[in-house]
Amino acid sequence: MAEPAMSVTPYWELTFDADGDTDGGRCDRLAAEAARRGVRDLIVFAHGWNTDRSAATGLYSRFFAPMPALAPAARIGYVGVVWPSMRFPDEPIPDFPRSAAAGAARCGALDGETRDALSQTFPDRAAVVDRIGRLLELRPPGEAALEEFGGLVRLLADVAPHGPQALFAADTLAEGLPQDGPPEMFAGPTAEVCAEFARALAGLDAGSTLSGDPASARSLSGDPASGGSVSGGSEAGPERGAVVAGFSLPNPWDGAHELLRQATYYAMKRRAGTVGERGLGPFVGRLAAIAPAVRVHLVGHSFGGRLVSFALRGLPEGVRTVKSVTLLQGAFSHYAFAARLPHDARAGGALQGQQHRVDGPLVCCHSSFDAALGTMYPLASRMAGDARGAVEEFGVGSLLGAKWGAMGHDGVQAVPGTRACTLAEALAGPLPASGCVNVDAAAVVRRGGAPAGAHSDIVHPELARLVLAAGRVR
Repeated sequence: MAEPAMSVTPYWELTFDADGDTDGGRCDRLAAEAARRGVRDLIVFAHGWNTDRSAATGLYSRFFAPMPALAPAARIGYVGVVWPSMRFPDEPIPDFPRSAAAGAARCGALDGETRDALSQTFPDRAAVVDRIGRLLELRPPGEAALEEFGGLVRLLADVAPHGPQALFAADTLAEGLPQDGPPEMFAGPTAEVCAEFARALAGLDAGSTLSGDPASARSLSGDPASGGSVSGGSEAGPERGAVVAGFSLPNPWDGAHELLRQATYYAMKRRAGTVGERGLGPFVGRLAAIAPAVRVHLVGHSFGGRLVSFALRGLPEGVRTVKSVTLLQGAFSHYAFAARLPHDARAGGALQGQQHRVDGPLVCCHSSFDAALGTMYPLASRMAGDARGAVEEFGVGSLLGAKWGAMGHDGVQAVPGTRACTLAEALAGPLPASGCVNVDAAAVVRRGGAPAGAHSDIVHPELARLVLAAGRVR
C-alpha cells in the first residue's frame, strides 16, 4: 500500500492487526530504508481510538508538521502506527468537523456512524450491534431490558478476559497475576451501572469537573443524600431523564450509551497492550538489528500511550535504542509503572520497572481539562473492579482521586524519583536524562466538549517541541 500524502518526509506507516501481527518483510524494508536515508531519529506515533487509517493519518500529519522547522539540522524519520481501534464518533476532536453522531449520542441513541464503526471493529457481531441499537432507540421500561442490554454489550466487546489476552487488560497486578473474571461493571445490575454513568454525564453537561467536588462524588456513588438512589419511581415514557418503571432520576438509559462506550474501550485497552507487546516491541528489536544507529522515540496518544508503553515489555533483551517515550493524555492507570501500590503492598503496576528500558526519559503529559480521564475513566475503572473495596477503605471523597486515576489526568504516580513540571518549564529545559517526568500540559490541552473534554486536544507545536526535547532531537 502506498504511503499517504503527509506534511513530513520520510514517512512510513506500520500496520498491525488485533493480535499484534504485521508484515515482517515490510518492517524489514522500513528499517533498511531508514538506514539508507541516513535517519538518525525515528519518531514512532501510535494513535488512540481512531476508527480508520485516514483519521490516524490526519492526526500524524498535523502533529508532525512543525517538527522539521523546530529541528532543521536533525535527520528525522516518521512512523505512524495503525492498529484496529475505535473512536466513538460523538467524541469531539478540536479542529476536526463535529460529527452528526454527537447529537444522537447525547440523546442516548445509536447513530448510523457509530453503528458502522462498531460493525467494522467487531465484524462478527452484526446481529448484536443491531439489537443494541434497537434497545437504545426504544429505551424499554423495567430492569429486564437493561439486563438484556448489559449482556449484549458484554458479548459484543468480549469483555471477560480469557487465555493469554487477560494479561493485557490489567494495568495493575496482584502478586504478579492479572485479575480474573469479567469487569465488575458487568457483574452487578445493569440499571445501577447505567444510572451511575447517567449521573456522571449530567455533571459533565452541567460543567462540573466532578473530581475534587465532594457533592459530585457523592452523586456518583449513589449517596441517597444526593438523590443518587436507583430505586422507586413510576412508569413513564422513554424521554431523556424521564422516570422509568422501577427507577428514579436519572433514567438509567441516559447512561446506557456510556456503558457501551466503556465496554468497547475495555476491548480496545486489551488490544492496545497486545499490539504494543507482541507487535511494536518486536519491531523496534528488528529495527535495532538492521539499523542499530537509529534512535527511536515512541509517542502515544490515549490508548496509543498504553500501546507504546507495553512495547517496552516486548523489546528483545539488550535493546537500548528507545531514547524517549512521550505519553499524550495516556488512557491507562497512573500506577502502571509502580512497583507497589500505595493502597496495596501486595500489588504493583503491570509495567513496573519498564521505564528503565528507555535510554532517556519517559514523559507523561496530563491535563485537568481531560474529562474522559478525569471523570469517566476513574468511574469506569472503579466499576470494572480495577481496585476492589476502595469506597469502604478510602471513602467516597477519594472515589475519583488517587486510586483510579489515569496517566493523562495526573501523571505517573508511586514511582520514586518522578519529576514534575509545567509545560513551559519542560520546554525551557533541559528535561531529565532518564526516569519518569510528569508535565502539566493544561496550558494548551484545554479544548473540547463533553463527554471527553480536552482528551484529544493534542495537536499543538508546544507538544511537538516536547517530543523533540524528550529525545534530545536537534
